[in-house]
Amino acid sequence: MLCIRAFRGGCRGREAAHFLPRLASTLAGGKNRFLSSKISVAVEELEPSSDSPNVDEIPLQQPISQSPVWSWNEWDPLEEVIVGRAEGATIPKFTVEVKANTYEKHWGFFTKCGGQQFPADHMRKAVAEIEEFCNILEHEGVRVRRPDPVNFSDVYTTPDFESPGLYAAMPRDILLVVGDEIIEAPMAWRSRFFEYRAYRRLIKEYFNQGAKWTTAPKPQMSDALYDQNYPMNSVEERHKLAAQGKFVTTEFEPCFDAADFIRAGCDVFAQRSQVTNFMGIEWMRRHLAPKGIRVHTIGFKDPNPMHIDATFNIIGPGVVLSNPDRPCYQIDMFKQAGWTVIHPPTPLIPDDHPLWMSSKWLSMNVLMLDPKRVIVEKEEHTTRKMFEKLGMECVPVSIRSANSLGGGYHCWTCDVRRRGNLESYFNNVDLE
Repeated sequence: MLCIRAFRGGCRGREAAHFLPRLASTLAGGKNRFLSSKISVAVEELEPSSDSPNVDEIPLQQPISQSPVWSWNEWDPLEEVIVGRAEGATIPKFTVEVKANTYEKHWGFFTKCGGQQFPADHMRKAVAEIEEFCNILEHEGVRVRRPDPVNFSDVYTTPDFESPGLYAAMPRDILLVVGDEIIEAPMAWRSRFFEYRAYRRLIKEYFNQGAKWTTAPKPQMSDALYDQNYPMNSVEERHKLAAQGKFVTTEFEPCFDAADFIRAGCDVFAQRSQVTNFMGIEWMRRHLAPKGIRVHTIGFKDPNPMHIDATFNIIGPGVVLSNPDRPCYQIDMFKQAGWTVIHPPTPLIPDDHPLWMSSKWLSMNVLMLDPKRVIVEKEEHTTRKMFEKLGMECVPVSIRSANSLGGGYHCWTCDVRRRGNLESYFNNVDLE
C-alpha cells in the first residue's frame, strides 16, 4: 500500500531541485500554505462536497500492471499517448456557441464555409505535420495510439438539434485520465456531440485490459444550454461579461470539455469557461472525491475562456506557466504555497497565419515528456530559450498548420500512461 505524501515547499523538494536547479532554493524555501485570502473575483467557487475524504489518509494501491491507463499529472515520464487526427475535420456551423469561442475576424469564414471540410491544401500540411510529430514521439520512446478516421461532414440529428461534426484532432478536449480511469467529457459544442465515437475502439481496448472507463452525463444540448442572446460585439464587452461570471453556456445541465481541467496529483484545477459550466465542474468534483482528488475552480482575466492549457499549464512539481495576458486571480495562493510561476514570452507566430479557433498562445501549449524534456514548437525560439534556461531539453517539432485547427502539442494529445504515483504537491491545508 502507498500513502500520499505531502511535501514542504508546495512540491517534491528533491525532485523540484533536480527539475529546476536554478530555482531550487526558491522552491525548497517557499512557504507551503494557501492563505485564506479573500480574492475579489467574479468566478464562482463551488463548495467541496462535505463527504470529501482527507487525501493524506487515503491509501492507494501501486499501479495495476495490466492496466494501460495510469497518469496523475502533466509531467511524469510519458509512456503512451493518444495523438489526434486532422483527417475528416469539418468547419463547424456558425452557431451561438461557436461565435462565443471564436474571433470576429473569422466569423465570415464560419458563416460561409460551415459544414464543409477545411481547406484541402492546409489539411494536407497538417496531416503531414502530425505524422512527423508521431514519429518523433515514438523516437523518444513513447507508444503512440490514434483515433479512428471519421468523415465529420456527415450531418446527424437528435431530438434537440441538427449538426455536422467537427474532428477528432484534439483528444485532450474529450478525454481526461486520472489514475487508472479514463473519463469521456460530455462536451459543449453541438458539432462535438458524437466525437467520442472516433475513440471508442481505443477506450474499449483499455477497458478490456483493466482500465476504468467513465462517461460523464451526456447533455441534451437543447437551446436551453445556451444563452441565445449572449452579447459579444466587442472584446471589452466579453471582458465585462466574463468578470461577471456570464458565459454562453448556461447551468441548464452539466457540460465540460476535459481540456478545462489540469492535473497536479491530488489537486486538479478547473476553469469556468464558454464550454465548461459550474455544474460540470461540480460533477467532476464529486466524481473524483472518492479517489482523494480535490477539484478547485480558478479564474482568469480572459474575455474568451476556453480550455485552460494555453492559459495555465502546469509543467512540473510546483511549477506552472501562467499566461501574462490572462492573469490568474488566485495566483498569489500558488506563490504563497511555494510554487514557481513562470510567464512565457510573447508568441512569435506570424499575424497572417490562420488560427481559426485559437489564439497565438498555443506557444505555451507544450507537452512534457518527463520533468526534463519538453515538446515545443520549433519556430518559437524565445519559448525554447525559456525552457533551456530552466535546465530542460527541448524537443523541437513544427505543427504550424495543425495549430490552425485550434490546438498545440498538449491539445493534440491525451497522455494515457505516465510512470509515477499519486502525490500531493501542497501541504495538508485547505486550498478552497
